[in-house]
This record gives sequence, structure tokens and C-alpha cells, in this order.
Amino acid sequence: MLLPENYFKALSDETRLRCLMLLYKQEKELCVCELTTALELSQPKISRHLAPLRHNNILQDQRVGQWVYYKINPDLPAWAFAALAAAAQGTMDNEIYRQDYARLKSINNPAEKNSC
Repeated sequence: MLLPENYFKALSDETRLRCLMLLYKQEKELCVCELTTALELSQPKISRHLAPLRHNNILQDQRVGQWVYYKINPDLPAWAFAALAAAAQGTMDNEIYRQDYARLKSINNPAEKNSC
């Protein structure tokens, strides 16, 4: 069971929140390499920040060959999804989050695909 204090503690870190916002806005799974490119951070740093999100069942992961894909756990309680929606709304006007999303969009453009 997801405890609110564990959930909000996990969201309180900027890197974890940036990862979650990309996953939330994309509404699909993303590879670690896509997150590292979008956030302009190293793979070990991204993986270290994804671990508590996995541990608290906020994210689910799936290994496909050498790649690990993450998605928001579809079984999160309604209050947790509502908090994600509110966070997404709150970060909409923040330059860092807009830049993250723009970088993600550019690497998901097949003409510019260069992340993985």
C-alpha cells in the first residue's frame, strides 16, 4: 500500500519530479536513455532517482534487452494521480520542465532520434 508520506517524499526531489512529469505528460513508458537525454543528466543519476519511485510502486519498470523502460504505475490510488495532475499543472509554466519536454519531443522525432 502506498503511504502518502512516502509518495510525497519521493516527489519532493527535483530530479524525481522531472522524471515523473515527463512520464505523466507522455502517458507511455520511457527508456532510461530518453530520460537522461531529456533531463541532460547522467544515466547513473537518473537510475538512482528512479529507484525510490520503483521501490514505492509509483513506477513500474520493464527490461527489454539492455534497455529499461519505466511507466507510471496504473494502479496508483486516485489521490496519487490527482497529485500528479496538480504537479503537472503547476510545472506547466516552469522553464526547466518545458525544456525537458521539448528535448524529449525532439529525440522522439524519428528524424532527430539520437538518444539510445
